[in-house]
Amino acid sequence: MPAPRTIYLDHNATTPTRPEVTEAIAECLRQGYANPASQHQLGQQAKKRLEEARQQVGRILGAEVDSANPDRVVFTSGGTEANNLAVLGIARARTGGRPGQLVISAVEHASVIEPAEYLLEQGWRLDTLGVDRHGVIRLDDLEKILTPETAVVSVISGNHETGVLQPVCEAAAVCQQLGVPLHTDAIQVAGKLPVHFRQLGVAALSAAAHKFQGPLGIGVLIVRHDVPIDPLEFGGPHQWRIRPGTESVALAVGMATALELWRQEQEEHARRLTALRERFEAELKAGFPGLVVNGEGAERLPQTANLAFPGIEGQVLLMALDMAGVACSVGSACSSGSTELSPTLRAMKVPQEFLTSSLRFSLGATTTEEEIDEAVRRILHVVRELRG
Repeated sequence: MPAPRTIYLDHNATTPTRPEVTEAIAECLRQGYANPASQHQLGQQAKKRLEEARQQVGRILGAEVDSANPDRVVFTSGGTEANNLAVLGIARARTGGRPGQLVISAVEHASVIEPAEYLLEQGWRLDTLGVDRHGVIRLDDLEKILTPETAVVSVISGNHETGVLQPVCEAAAVCQQLGVPLHTDAIQVAGKLPVHFRQLGVAALSAAAHKFQGPLGIGVLIVRHDVPIDPLEFGGPHQWRIRPGTESVALAVGMATALELWRQEQEEHARRLTALRERFEAELKAGFPGLVVNGEGAERLPQTANLAFPGIEGQVLLMALDMAGVACSVGSACSSGSTELSPTLRAMKVPQEFLTSSLRFSLGATTTEEEIDEAVRRILHVVRELRG
């Protein structure tokens, strides 16, 4: 008997690239653009196309790109580099390289946690802003944590595991009162819900193209025009000397194209994903009354469901579902293979029984009602088999 067709429910890890995006990238490659840093006419043609894409990305994400002092839209290799650049670059620039204090929320992605821990090893003070049982930051504690030595604060916009949305605008307002820059990892939110850099009031914002049907290999860090930031690499004047290296015109165009397509469809996209997620959770609850939805009491991303199946080991269930043709995850794709239990769920103080039995299911633009119903059928069948 042939293996069942796999139902892909891991869109938070990466999304399939839209055909229109692939074609836009292919057209750039067919054009054979020169190095956009070159001064000759071919180089300047490439530079013009690159800057058009940069401005388009910036505008859709709410950056100020048309003023005399525009925000800096810095292309990176992806979300991880953007987050590292924000945390390390802003922290070092604010202190002149001397150890200071940084604050991150307890539910950050590894690409924020690990650079913060690296600075801790270098003599920095690292404070963590806790969350309530729903996974929402304790905003009242933020001002108490901040000190005159605070160099940067990082609060994720939407959690990669639970989908829980954070009050970033309110956190930024607290930080602004004390003159502290706040960075937000909006990697799971951009291309799913509206993101407006200036309205959020943040100093820096990260996004990644492959999370919203754009190409792998490109992300962006938007940095407010007045925020100092040190580079992590050296080797040229590209991108305000914040991130040197030859930019890929094709990938930049691909990212801009994916964002523009989402912008045109954003309301319907969010509505459809929310309806599919609610259908998915309701059908699973009906068939497995003990099911727990982690973060259910908070506002969440439309595409993310983090579910606990009490009595079943999560890793065992993950492998059994993979064999049954349902692709999901135990958490962040960047933590795949790690035996450490979810730091997000631990920060939420999820009971051990739920902590060890939780999986993340994330939907996307290509997910259909038929796939949801079939996925539920397969999941319930596997769960019953595992419970004997």
